[in-house]
Amino acid sequence: QVQLVESGGGLVQAGESLRLSCVASGSAFSFVIFRANAMEWHRQAPGKQRELVAGITAGGSENYADSVKGRFTISRDNVKNTVFLQMNSLKPEDTAVYYCKMGGRNYWGRGTQVTVSS
Repeated sequence: QVQLVESGGGLVQAGESLRLSCVASGSAFSFVIFRANAMEWHRQAPGKQRELVAGITAGGSENYADSVKGRFTISRDNVKNTVFLQMNSLKPEDTAVYYCKMGGRNYWGRGTQVTVSS
């Protein structure tokens, strides 16, 4: 069993930055599970479907939604069981609840709210 807890959301103005964190914890094997799996960030804006924003494989390969390429960077720290999402040049359309998910497994965090004002 793995628990994922996000943090780092908030209210910012357009053009500013935020860094989201997601820490994995749980069983004694959670660190093994974390290191062996891809990690993803998803987001859901009001009235819209949840969408994949960025992913990082166990080996460190990254992928991004077209809407965030060049502005967002995903990274992971396998010592701290943490995945990050650095979000730069934020836009009002980035406003959403951001969720952390373990790739290939149904482990989700509860989300952190990001609000970008114009």
